[in-house]
Amino acid sequence: MSVHYEPLSHLDNSFLALESRTTHMHVGSVTVFDAAPLILPDGGIDIVRMKRYIASTLHRNPRYRQRLAWVPVEGRAVWVDDDHFNIDYHVRHVALPRPGSESQLKSLAGRLMSQQLDRSKPLWEMNVVEGIEGDRFALITKIHHSMIDGVAGVDLMAALLRFDPSQEIAEAPEFEPRPVPNGTELFVRETSRFITRRLAAVGNVRGWFGDVAGTASDIAHRARAVGASLASGWLVPTGRTPINGDVGPNRRFDWLELSLDDVKAVKNALGGTVNDVILATVAGGIRRYLMDIHDMSDAEIAELSYRVMAPVSVRSETQRGQMGNQVAMWLVSLPVGEPDPASRIRLVHDETAKLKATDQALGASTLVRFSTGAPVTLVSLGARLASNARPFNATVTNVPGPQFPMYLLGAKLLATYPLVPLWESHGVGLAMFSYNGQVFWGFNADYDLLEDLPNFVAAMADAFTEMQKAAENPPETTTAEKGAAKRRPPMGTR
Repeated sequence: MSVHYEPLSHLDNSFLALESRTTHMHVGSVTVFDAAPLILPDGGIDIVRMKRYIASTLHRNPRYRQRLAWVPVEGRAVWVDDDHFNIDYHVRHVALPRPGSESQLKSLAGRLMSQQLDRSKPLWEMNVVEGIEGDRFALITKIHHSMIDGVAGVDLMAALLRFDPSQEIAEAPEFEPRPVPNGTELFVRETSRFITRRLAAVGNVRGWFGDVAGTASDIAHRARAVGASLASGWLVPTGRTPINGDVGPNRRFDWLELSLDDVKAVKNALGGTVNDVILATVAGGIRRYLMDIHDMSDAEIAELSYRVMAPVSVRSETQRGQMGNQVAMWLVSLPVGEPDPASRIRLVHDETAKLKATDQALGASTLVRFSTGAPVTLVSLGARLASNARPFNATVTNVPGPQFPMYLLGAKLLATYPLVPLWESHGVGLAMFSYNGQVFWGFNADYDLLEDLPNFVAAMADAFTEMQKAAENPPETTTAEKGAAKRRPPMGTR
């Protein structure tokens, strides 16, 4: 059998380069289930059956049984099969003191998310947590960002979850790890691949711009998108707030749950999309938190520049189910200085409409393509510089999920709270996932910068309540606003 390996993309490599002792680059979630179908006579969860089921799905996602290897001299990472893969290392069993509270589950999640993944093994862990009050159990999962993006994460969840409460476990093919190349083979193969790729690029400049980018107009369009992306704030530091500072290695985790129908009702009354409502709620929550907890005045907040990075999927239908990252990044200026909730959502909608009109997701993804093939030392340096420049204050990501019940070995999925990693100087990251009529918010925070994380979460809930009240008496749309709405590009329903 010939040797096998798979190179990481530039973007996936950048997530490895960004990681440090205090900046963990894993994504994750706390997912809560009805425990009844998996409870044993002694009251515990059937962990043996659970491991067997998880192992039976791994052939659909080969990356879960692959580890990192490193190309000599260059230092770039590649994926190789792990010939020592052990499901018992990756799927672990934890019990809370009964009856385990949600507060204890949050504390456990924060502690587990504070620990980095072992790079000598496949970069994922899953903790099965039993003993949660209300006859529930949870999965606390963490996966390195170099393996997946948010949408790929949804695809991976689909491998475990079912549309019906079936408890059947299908037989899976036996795992046969493919031989791993030695250091010399890796170096020679990757050097040859690099030269071949560069020669092909010289012979066909169109290769930089994608399969359908052969015309001058398309090249100009991409150039404009790149310029708009850079001009959105990537080269300019954003404002410093009490929740931006030196980040340590420890984390707190908390969550919030909103009705998707309530979010849509605000959207229908005040305009915009579901994502606009989410971003406007974040803007209002930041405002309330800074005013109520940190005693900042209206004038001080009005002077504040507050930007968030919102990942945007550029994953095509043909790429669904594939591992690795297919994302670009928006920089969104949030109107934290705007006291009126209706005006806040209008300003957010105008901002996201501008980002779409200038195709900034295309600009960001084009920049990533141009940097593909750069030496890993430059990748690492560029990632560090981008992180230390602090072009945004927090990450906010919103991923739509299925709006119907899902099951794991008969256990109904009740809630899923996602986690996004913290960048350097970011005290908190916010991730949302909609499922079965609810929007589940996960808050990953630095342990010291946000000692009062529950107050931050409460500020978000209060900001949404404020928007609901504004939606009960929506402002009259002016003639000028109607004309502007007609000129805007069409928006999605979310």
